[in-house]
Amino acid sequence: MIASLNGTVVGIELTGAVIECAGVGYFFTATPQTLAGLRRGETARVLTTMVVRDDAVQLYGFTDDSQRSMFTLLQTVSGLGPRLALATLSVFEPAEVAAAVGAGDAKALQRVPGVGKRMAERMIVELKEKVAVYGEAAPEGGEPAAPRAESATAAQVTAALTGLGFTDKQAGSAVDAVLAEDPDLDTSAALRAALSRLGKKN
Repeated sequence: MIASLNGTVVGIELTGAVIECAGVGYFFTATPQTLAGLRRGETARVLTTMVVRDDAVQLYGFTDDSQRSMFTLLQTVSGLGPRLALATLSVFEPAEVAAAVGAGDAKALQRVPGVGKRMAERMIVELKEKVAVYGEAAPEGGEPAAPRAESATAAQVTAALTGLGFTDKQAGSAVDAVLAEDPDLDTSAALRAALSRLGKKN
């Protein structure tokens, strides 16, 4: 099992990145937040989990152990696979997942793309006794933190642009501009719009 990668970032894509270790490039899938912290050409260390299926072997990367352990824990829910687990961590921090589960907040969990009412309720039932280690269920008298859907889109597009060779400043300015014009853009549309804007400046 590959538990971590420590090497040079040689490529960053919309859904993952490649880190070269001892001459071998390893592709891993990761959240926008994890990808946003990587820079092509720089050395990085990423914790990983390897998921083996009949038709594929896939690495998933994380910035810290709480994300990796929550990723594994989420997959103990009936019918919840690695893709949906990663989508959950793209919207919430591990402590925020625990907060929503502990508070029985199915509506909050349904903000994750692909999580419907039944899955949200199943997550609450099957995880409620397991999430205490990730923090308090919710602030007293409050609600679980809101998800980071907009920031996730911005982070993912920014990471993709820097992976294509644009500077952080160029990428950040373009992403801020296109999302200010249309905050409802999904990742693909925002990337196209940002590339178009950057192309006009060159």
